[in-house]
Amino acid sequence: MIHSTAIIDPKAEIAPDVEIGAYSVIGADVRIGSGTRIGNHVVIQGPTTIGRDNRIFHFCSLGEEPQDKKYAGEPTTLEIGDGNTIREYCTFNRGTIQDAGATRLGNNNWVMAYVHIAHDCQIGNNTIFANNSSLAGHVIVHDYAILGGFTLIHQFCKIGSHVITAVGSVIFKDVPPYVTAAGYDAKPHGINSEGLKRRGFTPEAMLQLKRAYKTLYKSGFTLEEAKAQLAEQLKECPEIGILLEFLDTSTRGIVR
Repeated sequence: MIHSTAIIDPKAEIAPDVEIGAYSVIGADVRIGSGTRIGNHVVIQGPTTIGRDNRIFHFCSLGEEPQDKKYAGEPTTLEIGDGNTIREYCTFNRGTIQDAGATRLGNNNWVMAYVHIAHDCQIGNNTIFANNSSLAGHVIVHDYAILGGFTLIHQFCKIGSHVITAVGSVIFKDVPPYVTAAGYDAKPHGINSEGLKRRGFTPEAMLQLKRAYKTLYKSGFTLEEAKAQLAEQLKECPEIGILLEFLDTSTRGIVR
């Protein structure tokens, strides 16, 4: 299960059925859960916790120090949940004490090749990051978001649930839930209709979310006026609740 050329620090905690490929290096303070498979030439440094049933492909670097000049060797962490697929050449850095102290990836995420997740990012569940998408520090990505290839996200931005970004999008502000974003810098282009349909949203819910999008982006309302209208629409469509919550907690402003 562990190749003879792999180098495992004695302080690492590895479940008995974990697979580790040739020439991989596992440092101290690394914990790896049952059923996880690690490819060749992977480097994992700690403190890092990796859950169950993950698939980590060749040449990844996980849990290295944050790329932050303020970092001074503090014992910050990388936390990876269960059931994630992490493809070749991905780089995930640990957190910093200036924020949560941890970079987190939830469960059942599909992360394609050459993805970079910087310090203190917080990733939810069931997301898809296409090849070469990159997150600067302190980015939050909510459940079911999809980042198109070469999407770049500025530090401290938030990406709402069920968002999709087009290939090559550059995002400097928060993207509200359900929105399709594209361009440099990214602009809203309707709701993510295909993604919502695939996840079982009813036609009525999708109709109401399109109405909510028009209220937010097409009505000419100020943001506060739009939020008041959305609060009324919430009575007919509970899915608008996460949109309102997102707008209330946005700190960078939303894409326009």
